[in-house]
Amino acid sequence: MDLVQLLSWACIVFTVGMFSTGLTDLKKMRESKSTENIQFLPFLTTCLNNLGWLYYGTLKGDQTIILVNTIGALLQILYIVMYFLYTNHKRLVMSQTLAAGAVLVLGWLYFATFLTEGESRLSQLGLTCSVVTISMYLSPLIDLAEIVRSGNVQCLSFPLTVATFFTSTSWVLYGLQLNDYYIMVPNTPGIVTSLVRFYLFWKFASSDQSLPHYKVLRL
Repeated sequence: MDLVQLLSWACIVFTVGMFSTGLTDLKKMRESKSTENIQFLPFLTTCLNNLGWLYYGTLKGDQTIILVNTIGALLQILYIVMYFLYTNHKRLVMSQTLAAGAVLVLGWLYFATFLTEGESRLSQLGLTCSVVTISMYLSPLIDLAEIVRSGNVQCLSFPLTVATFFTSTSWVLYGLQLNDYYIMVPNTPGIVTSLVRFYLFWKFASSDQSLPHYKVLRL
């Protein structure tokens, strides 16, 4: 097995593991028959991100990207459906889902209709997906600033931090081997934010007498 194949398997295992953390929220919804303290938009934005990268992987012919994002999209759709079943705000959830669907359709029409050249389409799609992924990785920085202020790390998930670190690292190395900056660059912030969270655990966890509460943070 060469290095590219090894990194491919690492990307698949770590990324699917990270996407599967939503199963904790799914179990909570089913047991409580409620969506209290569970956010909907992370499921929706992650699904859009998965579908965008799935399209990119299809155009590029990269089976690793296709497989990972197919599994990710299916899991997010499952989370979205279950959230809709148990939420008391069905109208809001439906309107947000329809808006996301409209964005997805308009994006697909743009890339499929107006960009006919393969390389141009692939480059612009890769850039768009990269911007979305970077935004998702950087979004928890607001929470991190509050943690630094309060010194409370109970809202962080250590297992998810580990999964994010290994997932981001494997994708960066995979993109480096393929010389694909659209894979490598957007996953670099995932490494940085994970290292910041590791530092916060080291700095504040020892002063916290209780065990960390494993709350899932969406990236």
